[in-house]
Amino acid sequence: MDYHESPEATKLAERAREFVDEIVIPTEREQLGGGPPDDDVIADLREKARDRAVYCPQIDEEYGGMGLEFRDVLPLFEEAGRSLLGPAAMRVDAPDEGNMHTLELVGTERQKAEYLAPLVSGEIRSAFAMTEPRDGGGSDPKMLSTTAESDGDEYVINGHKWWTTQGRHADVLLTMAITDPDAHPYNGASIVLVPADADGVEFVRDIPHLGPDLDGHGHSEFRFDDVRVPRENLLGEEHTGFTIAQQRLGPARLTHCMRFSGMATRALTIAKAYMSDRSAFGTSLSNKQSLRYEIADAETGLHGARTMIRHAAREITRGEESRIPVSMSKVFAADVAQDAIDLAIQCCGGAGMSRDLPLADFYEAVRAFRLVDGADEVHKRVIARDAFDGAVDHLDELENLPRF
Repeated sequence: MDYHESPEATKLAERAREFVDEIVIPTEREQLGGGPPDDDVIADLREKARDRAVYCPQIDEEYGGMGLEFRDVLPLFEEAGRSLLGPAAMRVDAPDEGNMHTLELVGTERQKAEYLAPLVSGEIRSAFAMTEPRDGGGSDPKMLSTTAESDGDEYVINGHKWWTTQGRHADVLLTMAITDPDAHPYNGASIVLVPADADGVEFVRDIPHLGPDLDGHGHSEFRFDDVRVPRENLLGEEHTGFTIAQQRLGPARLTHCMRFSGMATRALTIAKAYMSDRSAFGTSLSNKQSLRYEIADAETGLHGARTMIRHAAREITRGEESRIPVSMSKVFAADVAQDAIDLAIQCCGGAGMSRDLPLADFYEAVRAFRLVDGADEVHKRVIARDAFDGAVDHLDELENLPRF
């Protein structure tokens, strides 16, 4: 399907596709069933990504990226998503990708030098510490309970976080905390850069979870007990944490959509190859009408998702918040990607369930997509609120209805 990308986006995607096919997928096959790859495996992939000019295209050249426009890098994200190792190899992996974007957007020059450039190069890792255990902030972020109290030229942070992706490996935690307890949470929270080795930061555990080990991220639980960090570690303006989080999450949700779109695309590719090769009841599976129609539905859904994502990305590139298109893209892409991967497993039968193929890992990974970066229900709430906005202004449409 031709989406009429810019020449830069088309060339970048072509290079990324070749890199994934020739380098990443063969490495993935060596790692299947063996747990997270060693750091030297990822380092080697990243060096090869640099050689092929597909490394960190979304960050400005000043900090070690390629400096391309957001909508032009999205096709690369889709190519990266075709392998669980692809995003890390091309340095478009969550959560670092979203955190790098946030630092580039609102970080001070000191913060960019200390954290952004090393993140781009892969020297350090980061995490976004926002979600809290019951009864803290989760799908309703207004319930945020972690605090960062001002004490002279320092913040004193106390709280409890979990589902902090990559937390165990992180060198810095972008920590959302209440800085003005008297204000509405949307106007009283801030993001503070907390070194993971700061006194009072306690790594509690990695949460056992549904999902593959091949990405090696993990999701961590932390406690903050009188953690002191300098006020210069404030990211952006004080009390604007939710505004910054929305600026981070909009693009990050779309990059998630593209990565999982790529995953679903590869799942269908594997399924179609298997169906063409496997015969049953006198013909190949690819000639069975019911399966052909299901593949057609999956391909149609993915085309719809890609189109929605590109529309939302154009709006963001134009400087629009694009909140409704992003929410629609997130819900729709998560559903069609999950359905496509589930179908791929069904089409491959026992082979689909085995760890000889990546489909089982894909299946576990995609289920989380309906929760991460906002559960389906949260996004549907946003979409429905917009849909009903102004509905009462059209009650005249009902004037001729009989009353009972």
